Amino acid sequence: MDIVYISDLKVDTVIGIYDWERRIRQTVSLDLEMVADISRAAASDHIDDALNYKAIGKRIIQYIEDSDFQLVETLAERVAQLVLEEFGVAWLKLRLSKPGALRGSRDVGVIIERGERT
Repeated sequence: MDIVYISDLKVDTVIGIYDWERRIRQTVSLDLEMVADISRAAASDHIDDALNYKAIGKRIIQYIEDSDFQLVETLAERVAQLVLEEFGVAWLKLRLSKPGALRGSRDVGVIIERGERT
């Protein structure tokens, strides 16, 4: 199968366990790989036959901006569920990071895979 991806999508949200984190918005960064058969879209050259990464990106941005989870683990799981259910993606790999969360590190986060890779 082919992979459609979104790389380094930055979104501001409320995320964290500390009181000060609950009062501010922080940036999270998301990388997303989604399995898709692109042959039909390639043959037709029409967006209706493609996995529309713009629509997926806009939906993820809206969801994350409106969220206020404590853990990146929860946010990652919910975003994965959203993509699988709303866009009919069979398998995805999602990397969600929180830049600046650990002094001395560029970022920290989680990488999850969900669904069936066919």
